[in-house]
Amino acid sequence: MTDAETGVTATRGIELSARTYRHLDRVSKLLGVGLVALGLDMGGDTLLGVTVGLLGAALALTTVFLQIEK
Repeated sequence: MTDAETGVTATRGIELSARTYRHLDRVSKLLGVGLVALGLDMGGDTLLGVTVGLLGAALALTTVFLQIEK
C-alpha cells in the first residue's frame, strides 16, 4: 500500500510478544545448529552436506527479521 501524499510504501513485519519471540528464537537456533552439525557429519565437502549446513544457518537466522511487539 502506497501513501498518496508521500509516495512511501508501507511495510508490515511480523510482530511477536517478547515471550513468543524468545521461544521461537531458541528453537530456531537449536534446530539450525543441529542441521549444521548434521551437514558436517554427512560430509562438509559434499553437496548434500553443504546444503544441509546452509539450510541450518538460514534457519538459525530467521528470527533476525522478526520484530518484538512493544
